[in-house]
Amino acid sequence: MENNVADKVIEIITREQHLQPGAVKLDSTFAELGIDSLDAVNILFALESEFKIDIPDAVAQNMKSVRQAVDSLSRVLERTYVSDLVALAK
Repeated sequence: MENNVADKVIEIITREQHLQPGAVKLDSTFAELGIDSLDAVNILFALESEFKIDIPDAVAQNMKSVRQAVDSLSRVLERTYVSDLVALAK
């Protein structure tokens, strides 16, 4: 499932940021991609809509890279206990 999640996260970030295909890599940081806090909120809403989930604020605030977003989403989708993610984010 993680590869599908990664592909979808990359696709959404590429679309939301109007970036060229291939510009977003799994190891890209949001700073490298020019994603500011407003952009991050828009991406978060797009991810929540696409995956039909709610991402806790404490988790969302600590997503600073594509890989972190993929890892967090994978855990939420696998129904890993969300409080574990919140604890990791602190």
